[in-house]
Amino acid sequence: MQREAWAFWLREPGEGEIRPVRLSSPGPADVLVRTVCSGVSRGTESLVFSGRVPESQRSAMRAPFQEGDFPAPVKYGYLNVGVVEVGPPTLLGRTVFCLHPHQTAYVVPASAVTVVPDDVPARRAILTGLVETAVNALWDAAPLLGDRIAVVGAGALGCCVARLLVAIPGVSVTLVDIDPSRAVVAAALGADFALPDVAPRDLDLVLHTSATSQGLQRSLGLLAPEGTVIELSWYGDSQTTLALGGAFHSGRLTIRGSQVGVVAATRRGRRSTADRLRLALELLRDPAFDQLVTGGSAFADLPTVLPRLVSGELPALCHYVTYEDGGLPCSA
Repeated sequence: MQREAWAFWLREPGEGEIRPVRLSSPGPADVLVRTVCSGVSRGTESLVFSGRVPESQRSAMRAPFQEGDFPAPVKYGYLNVGVVEVGPPTLLGRTVFCLHPHQTAYVVPASAVTVVPDDVPARRAILTGLVETAVNALWDAAPLLGDRIAVVGAGALGCCVARLLVAIPGVSVTLVDIDPSRAVVAAALGADFALPDVAPRDLDLVLHTSATSQGLQRSLGLLAPEGTVIELSWYGDSQTTLALGGAFHSGRLTIRGSQVGVVAATRRGRRSTADRLRLALELLRDPAFDQLVTGGSAFADLPTVLPRLVSGELPALCHYVTYEDGGLPCSA
């Protein structure tokens, strides 16, 4: 059996298109998944769409089921939720999450999909990759009871981090962003909100997600002596500038990178990436995460929607893509 599907490709930096795909017959250890919805991770996908993946990082930045190479043509993405139409009996008909690009249907090994809990809506489940990144960040950061913490950058990832942090007893969490409208989202997540100039100081820990030099500088300025910034931003080919002549040395401050490609060192011997992904889906039982899925469009509109997301014309935390009315058939 072969099946016809459609995929979104970056033809060249700044220009995308929908291309037909011929899917091979799934083997006994494979699944055929029909996509229900997918998510656009604005930070990373904006850099990819703009052709800003540094040559030195092109191998490290490959998505699990990416085709093509950076800068283009490339098929990229990693927030996909669908229904298994062909596969092992235990997966048949189940809603699953997969780190797959935007595509109407696909065949992957059964081990590459994770079952979505019945009480997690498909639209919320597109956040799985972001919550997984947030889980890894907290494993890296190791926050303690009673810590005073800020998350600088109230994008989708920063908001996921903030929501996980507020569940720790005694911890005060402030979401910091230049956009005052993010105060509404912070309140829905149970966190305080502050503009950068009035954010609380003398903090034990700051997690930075804004992907700007200004945000990282502000993060350092919020720390108490011996405090740590966990850097979650990915800057692509942008240059990052910091002024370290102030309290950085006298305060013995620390900047430590966190990245989802491998399990955090504190858990690497006891947790696999599959364990981390399952944990993320369990955490998504929390309906507060619905606040982060904002803005939506049909799959067929991705070539015109992505440039508007990258430019900021379309404001969204995590933009969802629907497939039922995508305008492109997915037929056997």
